[in-house]
Amino acid sequence: MTFYLILFALVVLVCVTSSKLLYRFGVPALLIFLVLGMLSGSDGIIGIQFNDYNMAEKACSLALVFIMFYGGFGTNWKMAKPIAPQAILMSTLGVLLTAVLTGLFSYLVLEATLLESLLLGAVVGSTDAASVFSILRSRKLDLKGGLSSLLEVESGSNDPCAYMMTMILLTFITGQGENIILMLFKQVGFGLLIGFGLAKLAVFLLKRFRLEIEGLYPIFVMAIAVLSYALSDFTGGNGYLSVYLTGIIIGNSKIPHKKSLVRFFDGISWIMQIMLFFMLGLLSFPSQLQLITGTGLLIALFMLFVARPAATFAILSWFKVPVKQQLFVSWVGLRGAASIVFAIMAITRVSGLGTDIFHIVFFIALFSVAVQGSLLPLVAKKLDLVDTSESVLKTFNDYEEELSGKLTEMVLNTGNPWIGQTLLEANIPEGILIVMIKRGKETIVPNGSTELCPGDILVMNGADTAVQELFEQFSFQ
Repeated sequence: MTFYLILFALVVLVCVTSSKLLYRFGVPALLIFLVLGMLSGSDGIIGIQFNDYNMAEKACSLALVFIMFYGGFGTNWKMAKPIAPQAILMSTLGVLLTAVLTGLFSYLVLEATLLESLLLGAVVGSTDAASVFSILRSRKLDLKGGLSSLLEVESGSNDPCAYMMTMILLTFITGQGENIILMLFKQVGFGLLIGFGLAKLAVFLLKRFRLEIEGLYPIFVMAIAVLSYALSDFTGGNGYLSVYLTGIIIGNSKIPHKKSLVRFFDGISWIMQIMLFFMLGLLSFPSQLQLITGTGLLIALFMLFVARPAATFAILSWFKVPVKQQLFVSWVGLRGAASIVFAIMAITRVSGLGTDIFHIVFFIALFSVAVQGSLLPLVAKKLDLVDTSESVLKTFNDYEEELSGKLTEMVLNTGNPWIGQTLLEANIPEGILIVMIKRGKETIVPNGSTELCPGDILVMNGADTAVQELFEQFSFQ
């Protein structure tokens, strides 16, 4: 047991420290996590024997729950709302078109049945949000025309569609005879209903009931995320759709301790990504990758230059999106962890697949991250899509808006709900900083544990819009 704890700690430390170097060059941390896993596996330097696909599926599915929850939780809906129709179509119809075209091409280049080829297309149908935005954040690249929000919502929400297609095709291949229409209804209906209902319940409870220990807030929200996935999956719904919707609603609601929740789930998401990517790398066999390099490369190139562009132009042209922007969206179709996890699901549910679907998908993900990911900033600059006037971080809920530099005073009159609470407990809007408290003849420089009293004069610094909303909330003129 001690040996495995030491190994786990060393792996995490190596992943974290090595990713810093790659971050500077705009390469997603995903790449180094996968490579380290490959080097540690049975074909690698360390030689860890690991080929338990069932265990890997369970662990990776749990990791995806937190990754997808934080993907929704961190999405700034105000920034994303204008491009929501395009993003939703790309994450549904776009995934379907990409999957079908890739499946048909795979049927031509692989010695496999049509259903197995379409299964491969479904598995690699979705894009990887973590890879895309680790690059945009590391280079601090914002994109013109709302492209950052479009890519964020699309890549964060298209995994549920790929998952549904994968499950439907597995049903056909295994001959389970389940009613596909009923299955689709349950996947979408229960996924949306449970995700929406639990999110609204969580927001209500967070606003109405105060926990005495601040550290319990993230634990409460984490339990809601797990319950959202598990309850939906138990009833036949799409657990990934449910947990993503739960994340969006909670993340865009005014709840206490919002900033600390963002930081907590950011850390949890990274831990899960390290575990997931390293385990996937550990599960692969580099010697087997050599056997499928030719076909894997053909499929990866077809997706990059044919399938993804065809789906993108078929959808975004209706919204009169400029050609340059469509070309960039086509390029940013990075495949990642979700595709590999779906490939594992296929292996565990179907015995004797005619193709090595795991290693083909693994190769496609490696190629996508290494080539498309590394060249993403260059492509954005060549297409003149980099917006230097804004920050890409504004598309995330953890973005802290610039302070206005203007100090404003507010008196805590009797009846104000903040009275008797500490600064941490008070539901102070995002973007407002309490820099000083005047209490009688005393001037207090506050911290999180400072309790607010009747008659306190709060000296605030924040964005004009945030201050105005606060005054309107308390009916101040």
